[in-house]
Amino acid sequence: MPPKDSDSELRQRRPKPSRAMRRLVVWYRRNATVTSLVDTATSSASTAASAASAAASVAGSMASAAGSVASSAGTMAGSVAGTVLQPLMSYPRRRLQAGGDGSGPIRDRDRIWMAVDGMGGDHAPGPILEGCLAAVRCLPVKIRFVAEAAAVQQAAAALNLEDGLRESLQAGLLQLVASGPSVGMDEEATVVRRKRDASINMAMDLVKSGEAAAVYSAGNSGAVMASAIFRLSRLKGIDRPAIGALFPTKDPGRQVLVLDVGANMDCKAVYLQQFALLGSIYSRDVLGIPQPRIGLLNIGEEACKGNELTLKAYALLAAEKRLRFAGNCEGRDVLSGRFDVVVCDGYTGNVLLKFLESVGSVLLDVLRAELPRGRRGKVGSAFLRSNLVRIKKRLDHAEHGGALLLGVNGVCVIGHGSSKALSVVSALRLAHLAASHGVMDDLHKLSSEERSVPACG
Repeated sequence: MPPKDSDSELRQRRPKPSRAMRRLVVWYRRNATVTSLVDTATSSASTAASAASAAASVAGSMASAAGSVASSAGTMAGSVAGTVLQPLMSYPRRRLQAGGDGSGPIRDRDRIWMAVDGMGGDHAPGPILEGCLAAVRCLPVKIRFVAEAAAVQQAAAALNLEDGLRESLQAGLLQLVASGPSVGMDEEATVVRRKRDASINMAMDLVKSGEAAAVYSAGNSGAVMASAIFRLSRLKGIDRPAIGALFPTKDPGRQVLVLDVGANMDCKAVYLQQFALLGSIYSRDVLGIPQPRIGLLNIGEEACKGNELTLKAYALLAAEKRLRFAGNCEGRDVLSGRFDVVVCDGYTGNVLLKFLESVGSVLLDVLRAELPRGRRGKVGSAFLRSNLVRIKKRLDHAEHGGALLLGVNGVCVIGHGSSKALSVVSALRLAHLAASHGVMDDLHKLSSEERSVPACG
C-alpha cells in the first residue's frame, strides 16, 4: 500500500488560483466583514433601543436619553449599510431641478409660462400630462396645457393623476385650455389650416399673443412645423426653418447641435448657410460657447469632396464672416467633440438622428450579452451597473427630450412621437433654456443682418 502524502505536499501540488480569483475572494471577504459589522451594529442598536424602551418606565429620563442614543445608532448603522453596500441610483429628473442641482425652492416670480400641445404624440394625452405635472415640480415653469377636456379627464383617471392635477391647478402651476379635434399623427400637415381650433394651433397662438414664452409638441412633426409657419411666421431673412437636435459627444460636458434633422428633405446651399447662422446663435446663447465651431456634414474633410449641394455650401460657409467655419465634418466626427454645430439637409440629418437613437439600446444589449455569466458575471455586473446607467443616459434620446424648430418667430420644441413623461420634462427644460436666454432677440438681429447681406447659391 503506497504511503499517504502529507498535508504540506498536497498543498504544494495544488495549483494556485489566478490573481483575479484571489482578488475576488479578498473583495468578498472584506464586504462580508463590513456586512457583518453593520448587521451587528444594527442588531445591537435595535437591542439597545428595546432595552431602553423597556427601562423607560423605570428609569424615566435617563432611559429616554439612552433610547434616543440607541435609536440614533441604529439609524446611523442603517445609513452606513445603505451607503457602503448598496449602489446609489440617481433619480433621472433630479439633475433637471432649478439651478441644475435641485438646491433651493423654485420662486413663483422666476417661473415662465409654457404652452403644451396635450394631444400631440402617439400616447397623448396621458404621458404628456404626467410629464407636465412632473415638470412644474422640478422646473421654473408654469404650463398652459391645451387639449380636449374629456380626453384629459379620462387620462388622469387612467393613470391616477387626478390628485396631482388638482393640486397643480389649485396652485396655479397648470391651466387647462380646452381645444377642438386634434391633428392625428398620420394626417397631412396641411390639415392644420382646416382644424383651426386644434390643440397645436391654439398652443401656437398662445406664444404669438405673448401668453406663453415657448411651445412644446410631440405631435406630427410636419403639422407642428406647418402650424408654426402659419401662426408664428418665419423670421425675416430665413427661407426655411430647421429642426435642430442636440447629440451627445465623447466629452460629457459638451453637446453638438445638428440641423436640419427632418424639416427640409431637399435643400439649397443658402439654406445650409442659414442653418449654420441659426445654430451658431443658439449654441452661443444657450450652450454658452463663445465661438461655436461649425461643420458641414460631408463624405470627406477635403474642400473638393461631396456633391453639388455640399460643394456650394462649403464656399458660402467659408466666406461667411459671422461664423467660425471649421470645415467638413465626416460622419465619424459628429460625436467627436471637434464641432459645436453640424449642418446638413433634412434627409441626411433625419437618418443620422434615427441611427443615433438606436445606438444606446443596442450598446447596452451587446454589453449584457458579453458580460460573463455565473457568480463572476454577477459581481462584475454589480460593479458596472452605475457606469451602464450613465452610458444609457448619455445616449438615450429621452434625456434630451426634443428638437428645436429654429427660424420661426417663437421658441418651439418638437418632441418624439413616442415621448413619455421623462422626455416631456427634458423637452420643457430645453424650451425653458431657449426662452430664458434671449435667443429670439439675437435671432431677430440676425434677420436684420440677413436683409443687408446678398445671398447666393
